[in-house]
Parts: sequence; structure tokens; C-alpha cells
Amino acid sequence: MDRVLDLFKRPPITGWDVLDILIVSVLIYEALKLIRGTRAVQMVIGSVLVLILFSFSNFFPLQTVNWLVRSVLLYVGFAVIVLFQSDIRRALAHLGRVPGLRSLGRSERTKDTIEDVVTAAELLAKDRKGALMVIEREIGVRNYIESGIPLDATVSYDLLTTIFEPKTRLHDGAVIIQEDRVAAAACFLPLSTSPKFDRDLGTRHRAAIGLTEECDAVAIVVSEERGEISLAYAGRLDRRLSPDDLRSRLQSLVLFGKSRHE
Repeated sequence: MDRVLDLFKRPPITGWDVLDILIVSVLIYEALKLIRGTRAVQMVIGSVLVLILFSFSNFFPLQTVNWLVRSVLLYVGFAVIVLFQSDIRRALAHLGRVPGLRSLGRSERTKDTIEDVVTAAELLAKDRKGALMVIEREIGVRNYIESGIPLDATVSYDLLTTIFEPKTRLHDGAVIIQEDRVAAAACFLPLSTSPKFDRDLGTRHRAAIGLTEECDAVAIVVSEERGEISLAYAGRLDRRLSPDDLRSRLQSLVLFGKSRHE
């Protein structure tokens, strides 16, 4: 009871306290952005549950539970460094960028990415070669990236058209573009089971729709049977798009960041 009463015996809040809270809030927000769509989310949830259990054992006479949690916490830091070293490097690099320059550079890179994707879709449609390309937006798709072959390559239409050559081992599945880089190829996506779409839709089209039903990513599909370009977003599918139409839609959705309901 004394601990509860001590919570209300606090000195008045100053400007430094507000600044302190703001800095911590920004750090937490950036950390959540970095781990969204990754397996680290499950670890964060587990860590929160362990901390709750630890606090619970402090308030009540659960000495064995308290000892066990304290013993485990000694090795958690080492486990995090070993298991998530790549994510830690990415987080440090992310924090080290200047926000203004990052936004400007990202905008220019995104324009180039869209041009390469449109050019690749146009060439693949002309040659009647099937393709499925996904561009990540706000909601992370790391769990689908991990289902494919990691590439971490610069986006170019040469690379994209080569990946979807029928005789290559990467042409099955989807290419996922994350932060203006080809993150992975041959990725598995969830298939849509919605009855509102035509039954003549192939696996690529249903995979594109299925993914966009779960997150705000956009998916570009090239049909090898009809040689047409389609765009899936927000669980809907726009078919028979020209390269100019595709460019306009991608600029609206990816570059200018319209929401899935606009």
C-alpha cells in the first residue's frame, strides 16, 4: 500500500520532464516502426509478459518466480544481440540519418523505383511473361520476405525482368520491394478466398489480392496468358492497365502515400 501511495507523491512536472517523455516516446515509436512485420514483435510481446510477471512477483511473496525471472533476465541482453544483430545494425543506421535529407532522398529513390517497376511490367507484358511484384508501404511485410530468397539488391528493370524469366529458379512467387530495394524473390503470399472476383483469376492475381487484404502494400501482376497488367491494393484489383495508368496509380499510392480507403 505504501508503494501505491508513493506513486502520488511526485514533484511537479517541469519542461525537462515533458522533453524527457517526448524523447522516449519518439524512440519507442521508431523502434516499433523498425520491428513491425518481423518476428521481433513476438519477442517484444514475450518480454512485456516477463516484465509483468516480474512486477507481479515483487508485489506478492512469489520468491521462486522472482528468482527465476531475474536469472533469465541476465541472459536476455546477450540473446537479443545474437538473434537480432542485423535488426540492431539497421536500427542504428536508421537513427543516424538526418530526417530532412532522408525524406528528400527517399522521394527521389521512390520515383526511380516506380519507373523501373513500370518499365519491367511493360516489358514482361509485351513478352507474355508472368510476374508478381509487391511494394511495401506503411505496414511491414517482413514475414513474407522471410518466406523467399533474400536479395537486398538495387531495384532495376533489368533485375526484375531477369528474375521472372520462366527458366530461372526465382520466377515462381513474388518479388518484394522494401525501402526502394529488392528485399527478396520467390516469396509466398496468402491467396484470397473472396468470392467477388472472377474464377478465371490465376494464382498470382489471388496472391496479390490476398496480400493487400491483410496490409496496405500494393502488388503489380503481369498475366502471361493475356499479357495484361493489373494492380492490387486494399483488397481490390484494377485490370488491363496501360503503363501510364500503372505509373499514375503507383505514384498516387506509393509516392504520395494515399490511404487504402482513398
